Amino acid sequence: MDAMIRASIGAGRTERQTFAFPGAAPLTLRGLATVYDDGGARPADVIRNVYRRIHEAARPDVWISRTPEAEALARAEALGDRAREALPLYGIPFAVKDNIDVAGLPTTAACPAFAYMPDESAACVARLEQTGAICIGKTNLDQFATGLNGTRSPYGACGSAYDATSIAGGSSSGSAVAVALGQVAFTLGTDTGGSGRIPAAFNNVVGLKPTIGAISTRGLVPACRTLDCVSVFANSVDDAAMVAEVMRGFDEAEPYSRRSPQGFAFAAPAAPPSFRFGIPRRADRDFFGNPEAPGLFDAAIARLQEIGGTAVAIDFAPFREAGRLLFDGPWVAERAEAIGGFLAAHPDAVLPVTRGIVEAAARWNAAATFAALYRQQALKRAAERVFAGIDVLAVPSVGTYFTIEEMQADPVARNNMIGFYSYFVNLLDLCAVAVPAGFYTKGLPFGITLIAPAFHDPACAAIARRFFAGL
Repeated sequence: MDAMIRASIGAGRTERQTFAFPGAAPLTLRGLATVYDDGGARPADVIRNVYRRIHEAARPDVWISRTPEAEALARAEALGDRAREALPLYGIPFAVKDNIDVAGLPTTAACPAFAYMPDESAACVARLEQTGAICIGKTNLDQFATGLNGTRSPYGACGSAYDATSIAGGSSSGSAVAVALGQVAFTLGTDTGGSGRIPAAFNNVVGLKPTIGAISTRGLVPACRTLDCVSVFANSVDDAAMVAEVMRGFDEAEPYSRRSPQGFAFAAPAAPPSFRFGIPRRADRDFFGNPEAPGLFDAAIARLQEIGGTAVAIDFAPFREAGRLLFDGPWVAERAEAIGGFLAAHPDAVLPVTRGIVEAAARWNAAATFAALYRQQALKRAAERVFAGIDVLAVPSVGTYFTIEEMQADPVARNNMIGFYSYFVNLLDLCAVAVPAGFYTKGLPFGITLIAPAFHDPACAAIARRFFAGL
């Protein structure tokens, strides 16, 4: 059965052809739809295959909990022969980062003492299940989504799909690895400072970070509630956009939900024949001593030019400053507001590095917080001026990589290095799509992220799709 699925998926996944992970054919929405249409398999067959893949991969660092196989099979059988046109995600296996509620599975946020059993699924998960998707389980993460590296979890440091001794990125570590290993077709992550993009880069998959509020965050354990997004990991830009579109919608019950403009849809239109993309000036780029990353980014720039882009060197200073403002500003107090009560009652249940970050909120008073908010608004205006002359901003998703051992030896400084090109995006109310863009000689993936203003998600995805399609 696996060979049948592999052949059908291979025929329908031009975007992922070059980047297939050895030994496990990627699952895509189009590929599975072809299998179902041709009668090559039924959803229950695919679900059995998914559980076999998970078992054979022997990667306990990826998962925190899973839906019992018999229960997932029952959901697959219940789909029956209903017209798939009414169920756009008919029989599609997916997974959810374990800070997002799924009815029937505990939500831990990678802290066993915090675990609770939700009465209902998060709004985004409910929309997916209503359209035929089948949740396989909950994936590992940096505890309370506090980190960008995937090593801050009592369930085990999560390693990259390409080298288990190297970091997977975080905080949505398990979500990206599960897609890269071919265990599910897509996963949900969250993104506050890069968690939906950085793991995509370290695992050679697509990571879509939507405009804040376009997808409801009701049912999400918050990190920074004003900035949090539900993100999508998938094997193609089209898959990520389709999943995001299924989840999109104004949620009256979620105060930070936003109405999309009329005619908005994540599904990417055709990319314009020509476009302008901003890049940081060479003096503003930082690869933290990595000798190969500059050349890989230059190659990505050349690829963008080949598909119709004109490179524009931009002033990266406001973006860099916004990044510093996020990791060294009062937004850490939002983390304290979210879990401070639990932390005070259970200090030993929280990892020391996580506890130290959250407790740092105490140094921010109201006056300093308002000063930071004023500066944030000024930086938003500066970013608007930059985007007035470009369609998207292109940056490396991550400037370098680290082993798990290296990360744990210097967890805060190296985490901030990883976030250099990602921290600023949510603080400036931007959308983004991370896409694969090559490999280091060690065999680890390199990626770039395309960034655009709020609700410019379709245009951003369209350029990302064209970039990825030719790799």
